[in-house]
Amino acid sequence: MKILILNGVNVNMTGKRESIYGDKTLDEINSELAEFAARKGAEIEFFQSNWEGEIVDRLQRGGFDGLVINAGAYTHYSHAIADALACVRVKKVEAHMTNILAREPFRQVSVLAPNCDGCVAGMGADSYFIATEYLIWQLTGKRS
Repeated sequence: MKILILNGVNVNMTGKRESIYGDKTLDEINSELAEFAARKGAEIEFFQSNWEGEIVDRLQRGGFDGLVINAGAYTHYSHAIADALACVRVKKVEAHMTNILAREPFRQVSVLAPNCDGCVAGMGADSYFIATEYLIWQLTGKRS
């Protein structure tokens, strides 16, 4: 089973930007997440882009059984990514390191949410692990 972890605009700056996103870099998070998933029999592909069209292209290419997406600021206004998510016929979880509902009003709205199966927010880097665990449960039919 292959899970795509897709990160959008500015997520590559995690660990280098505002402290609300934590001090671990995206590479550190990805490394830990790959080990976590491998222990559970899942393969992870990581993709990050600051370009909306590249994110859409990656979604359209497929080749994964489940998706965790943190589109960064695109979460709040990218109807192009939302439309691409609607075309993807796998379980999809939106993930955010911060609690978007406790932030500025424009960040409290996700145009992606209607095309995802769920959302994990406010758990720091653990949001990725929780979302991945959920997908593994859904794909294997069992809780580990």
